[in-house]
Amino acid sequence: MSITPLAAALPSVRTAPAFRGRIGRDARSGHYAVPRRYRLHLATACADGLRIAVGHSLLGLDDCCPVTFLPAVPDCPDGSHTALRPLYEASAHRYVGPALAPVLSDDWSGRIVSTHSRDILRDLDRHFGDGVTRLHPCGAEAEIEAVERLCAEGVEQAAQRAGREGGDPEALETLLATLDELERRLTGVEFLIGGQLTAADIELWVALVQLDTVHRTHLDASAVHRIADHPVLWAYARRLAAHPAFGAHLDLDGIARRHHGRCQGLEAAGAAVQILDWAGHAADVSRR
Repeated sequence: MSITPLAAALPSVRTAPAFRGRIGRDARSGHYAVPRRYRLHLATACADGLRIAVGHSLLGLDDCCPVTFLPAVPDCPDGSHTALRPLYEASAHRYVGPALAPVLSDDWSGRIVSTHSRDILRDLDRHFGDGVTRLHPCGAEAEIEAVERLCAEGVEQAAQRAGREGGDPEALETLLATLDELERRLTGVEFLIGGQLTAADIELWVALVQLDTVHRTHLDASAVHRIADHPVLWAYARRLAAHPAFGAHLDLDGIARRHHGRCQGLEAAGAAVQILDWAGHAADVSRR
């Protein structure tokens, strides 16, 4: 596999969450569930922000938990959003780290509850959902966590390694094997777990968006064609993109600008081989 060398690409490993509070069921937790007490701060061009935004829409929480949407490209070199700096400084004495999104904040105290995307989505689902739409159904937690690991390690991390300077054939094979497994799992079914839309589907859909809009640009055309050769998987991605809760948050221009702002590498031949017409599906949602 021939890959155009990358010129000192910036590291893309996720920063460990700085805050990891949880919303509890009663006053003893400190952060108990009260409508409109909490606020989300999201950049949907970021995978974590997109994941939470989709889940927030599926749960119908616009009135219960307001969202402040941030610019696609952070306005500080370290990836910080200036708008989030007061929250970080109020939440940790003499905080000097980056002020990153996503953030779940407490409007009562003006402090941060959590910056961990999966915890945030779990708590919104558990404490503010309508009880009908459940993104983490009882008994499915282990399966959902397995999908999260599969997407993080077998798709995201493998795709990053495959696109680095000189390539990594083993990483590409890991990526393709993971896509093969997901293709088999989705054959004959609509969703990943239990015949219903869950957090596992959000996780996989966001991973596929990133694979086609970000990681693909650093792979050669042959590798991208092999990735695209999973018709069931990409039909699933296309179907979810046509769902208003998914497609309405798809900021393709923002994803591209965010990627170009962080990555100093050169594009490879795969950049010209688009797998899905994401813009077309997003336009279909806006016309509904």
